[in-house]
Amino acid sequence: MTARIRRGLYAITDTLLLADGKLLEHVGQAIRGGARLIQYRDKQLSPAVRQHQAAALAELCKSHGIPLLINDDVALAAAVGAAGVHLGEHDCDLQGARCQLGPDAIIGVSCYNRLELARQAASRGADYVAFGRFYPSSTKPGAVQARPALLTEARQVLDIPIVAIGGITPENGGELVSAGADLLAVIHGVFGQPDVEAAARHYAALFDHM
Repeated sequence: MTARIRRGLYAITDTLLLADGKLLEHVGQAIRGGARLIQYRDKQLSPAVRQHQAAALAELCKSHGIPLLINDDVALAAAVGAAGVHLGEHDCDLQGARCQLGPDAIIGVSCYNRLELARQAASRGADYVAFGRFYPSSTKPGAVQARPALLTEARQVLDIPIVAIGGITPENGGELVSAGADLLAVIHGVFGQPDVEAAARHYAALFDHM
């Protein structure tokens, strides 16, 4: 585990859940609840609004000592001084992102249910890899299925942090941590709940005795 990435909850924003000026407030609550990593994810807003929100989040996260990553947008991550970026299969290549963001940036890569993709990402300098979805997901209902055994297999061959994502709840997340996940990436389970801080604490508690 790199010093910059700590085991625990990886809270991912969704602007559909965080309208009406709630973004900063609720991310702050997630951090107080124990989130170790924050990702800004938006698929609908204008570039100007996205930059404004991401810049404000970058300042908030820095004040708490929590890394902020930007989903799929290397240029935005560079513009707001984010800690790094998360890349999907069809986003900017890892080397290109590294050139733009520098050697200290955190770069994560989605590997879905494919261990070979994770091996390749690790060999090219990824700071973490993400597998999933593991359970039915409202955010990506059509995403490929990954199984907990994949985490165990990946743990045996990778020496970078492993993230699990997709339909994770406090009730099923413990299985994934036991199987080898270093972080649980969650959207609706945190930001879709009436008490964001309490929801985050439920996930953070899964790592207390691991």
